[in-house]
Amino acid sequence: MRLTRYTDYAMRVLLYLGARQDRLCSISEIAQAYDISQNHLMKVVSDLVGAGYVESVRGRSGGVRLAKPPAEINVGAVVRHTEDGFDLVDCASCVIAPACGLTGALNQALGAFMKVLDGYTLESLMGRRVDMSDIFERIGR
Repeated sequence: MRLTRYTDYAMRVLLYLGARQDRLCSISEIAQAYDISQNHLMKVVSDLVGAGYVESVRGRSGGVRLAKPPAEINVGAVVRHTEDGFDLVDCASCVIAPACGLTGALNQALGAFMKVLDGYTLESLMGRRVDMSDIFERIGR
């Protein structure tokens, strides 16, 4: 299973905001912390705002923050939201599909993968929040 860069960036944003719950953060700041494209990150953040994971505060001293506590953000739900589809192979156009068991095996594996992610919240991924916050502090200098 391979997740898209879009999902990777979405999780990075959520983790960053989870470590910085005490204040608003700018998209520029997050992009700098991870050394990733600010333009691409703007699209990801906009999507996370629309989905209710992040809230945006406009204005001169605005920024973004989590829209709900990290314990209420389910990783499996975020991945389902950010990924377009989970077709691991194109079984629909395969001539042996009616006799092949690969489709069922892959669907079972994908179900197990998502079940594991469903068992995690953003809070559980953050580990020691203080350590993560310290890492971001060092990067920002």
